[in-house]
Amino acid sequence: MIAPLPPPPVAKTPTNTWLREWHGPLTADLVQTPGRFGLGRIPERLKPDATTTVVCGFCATGCGLTVHLKDGVAVNLSADPLYPVNLGMACPKGWEALTPLAAPDRATTPLLRNASTGAMEPVSWVRAMHEFTTKMKAVQAAHGPESIAFLSTGQICTEEMAFLGGLFRSGMGGRHCDSNTRQCMATAHVAYKQSLGFDAPPYTYADFEESDCLVFVGSNPCIAHPIMWQRVLRNPHHPSIVVLDPRRTETAMAATLHVPLAPKSDLTLLYGLAAALLEKGVVDRRFVDAHTEGFAEFAAFVAAFTPERVCAASGLARETFDELVRVVAAGRRVSFWWTMGVNQGHESTRTAQALINLALMTGNIGRPGTGANSITGQCNAMGSRLFANATGLAGGRDFRDAGHRREVASVLGWPEECVPSEPGWAYDQIIDGIESGAIRGLWVVATNTAHSWIHQGRFRELAAKLDFLVVQDLYADTDTARMGHLFLPAAGWGEKEGTFINSERRIGLVKRVRRPPGQALSDFHIFQLIAAAWGCGGLFREWRSPEAVFQILKRLSAGRPCDFSGIADYRHLDASGGVQWPFTVADATESGVGGGPEAGALPGKWRERRLFEDGRFFLPGGRARFIFDEPRTPAEVPDAEYPFVLLTGRGTSAQWHTNTRTGRSDVLRQLYPAECYVEVHPDDAARLGLTVPGRVRLETRRGTLDANLYVTPTVPAGSVFLPMHYDGVNRLTASSFDPHSRQPSYKHCAVRVTRGN
Repeated sequence: MIAPLPPPPVAKTPTNTWLREWHGPLTADLVQTPGRFGLGRIPERLKPDATTTVVCGFCATGCGLTVHLKDGVAVNLSADPLYPVNLGMACPKGWEALTPLAAPDRATTPLLRNASTGAMEPVSWVRAMHEFTTKMKAVQAAHGPESIAFLSTGQICTEEMAFLGGLFRSGMGGRHCDSNTRQCMATAHVAYKQSLGFDAPPYTYADFEESDCLVFVGSNPCIAHPIMWQRVLRNPHHPSIVVLDPRRTETAMAATLHVPLAPKSDLTLLYGLAAALLEKGVVDRRFVDAHTEGFAEFAAFVAAFTPERVCAASGLARETFDELVRVVAAGRRVSFWWTMGVNQGHESTRTAQALINLALMTGNIGRPGTGANSITGQCNAMGSRLFANATGLAGGRDFRDAGHRREVASVLGWPEECVPSEPGWAYDQIIDGIESGAIRGLWVVATNTAHSWIHQGRFRELAAKLDFLVVQDLYADTDTARMGHLFLPAAGWGEKEGTFINSERRIGLVKRVRRPPGQALSDFHIFQLIAAAWGCGGLFREWRSPEAVFQILKRLSAGRPCDFSGIADYRHLDASGGVQWPFTVADATESGVGGGPEAGALPGKWRERRLFEDGRFFLPGGRARFIFDEPRTPAEVPDAEYPFVLLTGRGTSAQWHTNTRTGRSDVLRQLYPAECYVEVHPDDAARLGLTVPGRVRLETRRGTLDANLYVTPTVPAGSVFLPMHYDGVNRLTASSFDPHSRQPSYKHCAVRVTRGN
């Protein structure tokens, strides 16, 4: 371990100098004097008693919320009736979004672990920056520049993500960095890129209302994305709603057809569905011939997936499979939707591509009510996928492409050698690097790895091997923060400015409507301080504010599929109810906005737009690709010792991820059980002698968990279901990863169920 350094002098030191030179007296005073709110004041353009609109900071639906101000401070929220995403609706998390900001246990000052007592003690920002830079540089000096890493998030603003990636890779000389977007959306990213040429969800939320057949695979929008489900309920076409899910979820209960397939048999089922549609002649040959490649090979491949094979693998009755084929074949506007039930699997990329293949072969893409549509998880996972500079270069570029590196260097005005030529390790590889000793310093930003990472106990053990662990978050008591050597208090959503990009590619605006508590700073300003303290501030002279970085990101997007260079500024986004990419300079001119500083709201036809209406994809020749592989057996299957399949997923619409924020709302806590519970089928409960009320012990090869028993036929016999939000659930999950996206398979492992205490 690195020995603690003595505190630096405060007056007239190099540290004090860089603060004042780079940030000016206001910021220098702020980070040295508790209680100053220089960076936290409300923007002058907001009237003291008025309303303004912001994009919600929870999930990637990206709802618009009306913020009610009193004396210039946000005091309440309501759903924005005019925002094109939610149309006046909000889920429980949206109504309570301000509450976690006002929690009495918010972190208000940097904390440093005392090497003698082991306690975390308050320090100044000057001391915190000194510790951060000195110790991270010491790790690099001793073990090489690639011995430090960061694990980031899909929940900070796009401008902050871009700053973090550039700071770490080009300023600090690190290489290995990834986001917790790896846990939710890496599969969709890779599947779209391989099949369509770019990470490009093609849909708009209006497609929920335009389809005559909606197919949800591993997706429970009633609970996970309730506002999207409300959009489905607005559909005037009396659509068929099909749900492929082992559980009879809330969405499955409301569906036209529930297809209760065996866990992780979805790839075989989807190939069988394609074969059956081929046999029925449900193929748009004109579209396939003009706009795709590899269809003949795909058709030959799926011919082996007969109804008999599919039903044997999936456990479905033949009548259910035939009804699935009939419903999909009858649709004229079929949309295929998936989320974590697909993404978090051992063969997730090929499963997502099986859905893309179905959309391509039937011509259900680029038209209203159609599409192969990935529903995103975190509020800004799309921003992370495009601009975090983690394992991909800004704007969906590739670090290995010399042309891409030149483009980025030119836009940023940086020497080309400042842009790395190789991507870094993915999340799981960074964890492995801690175990091997290759990673000795770790910076965790706005995520809770010690709770959320698969096979949770392994990370908790490995973190003790780190020479230096820095955690940057809103609360100092998260599972991960309690393990750190240095804690940096961050401002949250509503306490800073920036943009999020939602599931339908809509760039929405986040505003500062509350002051962060104490000395907490926005992630953006923390990155500014680190850049200055590290000595690389010169690279980021233009990165003065989030809106200044937004203008840089516009330039980085220009000419790319995600081009949004036609958006004028934050005011333009605000007036338009967000803007979906692509929105080029030419689009701005055509829409009548012009892209100038006085740009106003977009005309109605520009508020909802889908991709691929012209049949052109982002691959050479403009053709989409059919991609497929033989299904594989999960890494861990039930046996005599561990006879059940463990399923995990979202519990209620009132919970969010590790409950770090939602757990601080008295209202939201009333909407879900206080203690972890497990769902067990009645037949299994009777066979094991389990009765309600009662406790159950769940045990896998990695750990145990006690939970309250809930007996219900909605979970299939032979499986049990745990909500993912409770601490300890990921003690049980297995370290299994999709080979293409490196996304963890949270949804399947073998478990033993016994009577608990």
